[in-house]
Amino acid sequence: MIGWFNLKKNGYLKLKRLIDLMMATVMLILLSPVLLVIAIAIKLESKGPLLFKQTRIGLDSKPFTIYKFRTMLTSAPRNIPTNALSDPSMYVTKVGAFLRLSSLDELPQLLNILHHDMSLIGPRPVIPQETDLILRRKALGADQILPGVTGYAQINGRDDLDYMTKADYDAQYVEKMSLALDLKIMFSTAFKILKSEHVSH
Repeated sequence: MIGWFNLKKNGYLKLKRLIDLMMATVMLILLSPVLLVIAIAIKLESKGPLLFKQTRIGLDSKPFTIYKFRTMLTSAPRNIPTNALSDPSMYVTKVGAFLRLSSLDELPQLLNILHHDMSLIGPRPVIPQETDLILRRKALGADQILPGVTGYAQINGRDDLDYMTKADYDAQYVEKMSLALDLKIMFSTAFKILKSEHVSH
């Protein structure tokens, strides 16, 4: 039974990778005008790089570099979760606040998908300092797939969840992974973005 489950899961992972490549390529092409407007807005408002690069933990709990549009001033502390800052508003730019609220700052992660660092759907990658979440994910086997731009935990609470609950949702996703579940997560994510639900920072 376990062998059949693993065979089925591996088969879906191959399909999932193909879908990721197709979707990321199409989205980059279709959204190129939006990406250009965002890039210009970021550069006009504040000095600094266009993209924010940060080390995150991904497949097999190994580090990789994630790409996001820069939403904060260059003086902001690095490698600290935004919700851990005493006053995040001190560092978030006006353009950045809009990008975060709309999740448009995540669009450069389409490049991470093409580079095989990430998937559209999977556990959200975290910074190395979030050791409790990383260790629990590893213990539950939730680090055995590529991290995602969005995931099961994101549609069930996102910033409102503690690390144990997040890891549990991530493990449930690995166990139940399917095209139907991925579609559900994608549509639920889009709906929550439109309503700006569960986004504290």
